[in-house]
Amino acid sequence: MDLFLSLDGRTSAPDGDPENPMGDDWGRLTAAYTETRTFRQKVFGDDSGAGTTGIDERYAGAFCDGVGAEIMGAAMFGLHSFPDDADWKGWWGDRPPFGTPVYVLTSTAPRPSIPMEGGTTFHFRAGAIDEVLAEATEAAGGLDVRIGGGIGTAREFLRAGLVDHLHLMVAPIVLDKGERLWDGLRELDLDYTVTTVVAESGVIHVNFTR
Repeated sequence: MDLFLSLDGRTSAPDGDPENPMGDDWGRLTAAYTETRTFRQKVFGDDSGAGTTGIDERYAGAFCDGVGAEIMGAAMFGLHSFPDDADWKGWWGDRPPFGTPVYVLTSTAPRPSIPMEGGTTFHFRAGAIDEVLAEATEAAGGLDVRIGGGIGTAREFLRAGLVDHLHLMVAPIVLDKGERLWDGLRELDLDYTVTTVVAESGVIHVNFTR
């Protein structure tokens, strides 16, 4: 699991605007990540080699390695943008950056799966998270399953003890609004080895590993 947080433990609250689906603060939270060479290549198709190459880039590269399937919440897919449009394919564009099966947790399932360009297929599931994780694990074929978010989905998997590695990119900003990660997760750190490193950008990379 990889998440973007502010210093006060919050992330940007998504809204219903398809032009700004992750909320007003998303750009500030992810600024260092979007400047990396890996992000520019994977998302923008920029093969020029431009982009940062320091600690943020190291983690951006690791974010993309060894993942065979993804699980995300309905808001991260974008179901809240056009909830009544049967043809809506999410806000990730025609070629989402995942390249794997993606399992979207939603109470509106069952819904038809959506194959996209670049190897991503969105599947919609309303079952228990451990059942969805088992399906995603089988689909991953021995690679990792990434829990993509948002915060509600992240908390659910963390509370259930289903996350082996949590990586936080803590931006040096204070939001004082948005969704909080840590509610209901008291003493989570006792179940993990916790390490931190500060990048050149000022972002604090916090790793919970077991």
